[in-house]
Amino acid sequence: MSCHDHLYAWSNPQVNSRRWFLKECGLGLGKLALASLLTDSFVSKSFAANISAAEGLKPRAPHFPGKAKHVVQLFMAGAPSHLDLFDYKPELAKLEGKPLPPSVIAGQRYAFIRPDAAVLGPQFKFTKHGQSGAEISEVLPHLAEIVDDVCFVKSMKTDQFNHAPGQIFLNTGFAQPGRPSLGSWVLYGLGSASQNLPAYVVMSTGSGISGGSANWSSGFMPSIYAGVRFRNQGDPILDVSNPKGVDPKLQRASLDLIEELNHARLGIVGDPEIESRIASYEMAYRLQTSAPELMDLKKESKETLEMYGCDPDKPSFARACLLARRMIERGVRFVNIYHEGWDAHSDVVGNLKKNCGETDQASAALVKDLKQRGLLDETMVIWGGEFGRTPMVESNAALNRSLGRDHHPAAFTTWLAGGGIKPGLSYGATDDMGFHVVQDEVQVYDLQATILRCLGFDHERLTYTHQGRQFRLTDVHGQVVEKILAADG
Repeated sequence: MSCHDHLYAWSNPQVNSRRWFLKECGLGLGKLALASLLTDSFVSKSFAANISAAEGLKPRAPHFPGKAKHVVQLFMAGAPSHLDLFDYKPELAKLEGKPLPPSVIAGQRYAFIRPDAAVLGPQFKFTKHGQSGAEISEVLPHLAEIVDDVCFVKSMKTDQFNHAPGQIFLNTGFAQPGRPSLGSWVLYGLGSASQNLPAYVVMSTGSGISGGSANWSSGFMPSIYAGVRFRNQGDPILDVSNPKGVDPKLQRASLDLIEELNHARLGIVGDPEIESRIASYEMAYRLQTSAPELMDLKKESKETLEMYGCDPDKPSFARACLLARRMIERGVRFVNIYHEGWDAHSDVVGNLKKNCGETDQASAALVKDLKQRGLLDETMVIWGGEFGRTPMVESNAALNRSLGRDHHPAAFTTWLAGGGIKPGLSYGATDDMGFHVVQDEVQVYDLQATILRCLGFDHERLTYTHQGRQFRLTDVHGQVVEKILAADG
């Protein structure tokens, strides 16, 4: 029987399985595998072969000792205005109502405005704070209290100027869905430190997320590395509570039978997703006992609830941040909190007052709380959106828009705290218009490489082989931003 015949037989699921095909046609595939191994022998990397799904969530050592062991990513979806929050530009106030010089705007593309639109100056008062002298907008009074624990990267730049591609790019290193997210790469590299909770949790407190689940997908990796979406109220996951009439003994017997059937099927077809399914069933079972305790915020002190501005019974960004701290204490490796709503095409003042009012206190409280509990050194907190906003005003009567700002990929600000990041630092700079980066440019890939470095990984060596190619989060790009790393990070 020729290999062509074997291919025909294998294509019919009633005839044979993938494992059978590999056995029958193994000679040719073995040669390909040998060639791949010979190639790999010249590549210096720790993850010489993909980690199996069965081993996938077991704790592992990174390439070298990393300062960070956990990450909380506070994603401000919709893109906050760096010009009104972090990057004060008095020159814009002088130019208000006038167009920017042609030399500044040459070759730029925008979603909703013309490049020659009039300038809109800073909309809030800025004041310097802390020993670092960081200049912060008046609508971020709580962040102003922790500036000496924070590193502001004011020279961020991205290739994407629309929301969904921008969000997916920042999270996965690729502008289209299908690649593993940052959280997935972290789990792939470190495994899980929690036995009873998902290792990667996602929460959302806004009106929606443009990039959707592609932002926390495991892409071509096994689904055990994907983020698990928690709901804002009630059970964190639908159906985590048993229906009436199902007691623990019956449930355990049912799960044992399902696991036995899944293992039998796994032995036939060898599909790693079956291993993921087995792990998911077991995690769901453990979550039934651990989730109620996790979600019971009434056990927190009155002082802690007031610090976050959290009502335990109401869904909010503050509640999500407090839950994030509780998850970190329980070993969760990566927590995403998305707060959608920063897309200020109109009324940038009202938009920022609303969103900063909903997020500023809790963001700062999370850093304070982690620090006072001795967790900030090993937990990196990341705050930012997918791009910045234009120095020019957006006003469009047809769309009922006025006094807003359009998308701006050429410059924006992200801040980081803890986990090996140098505190009390403002890194990088933009020009007098806040338009272009003029000092220490940080591309998205550079930020990703730096985050992985703090977690103990060489971003060039943390790879996953898919369809014959070694992939990494930073693709063929990325340089670690050494100057923002703590001396002992």
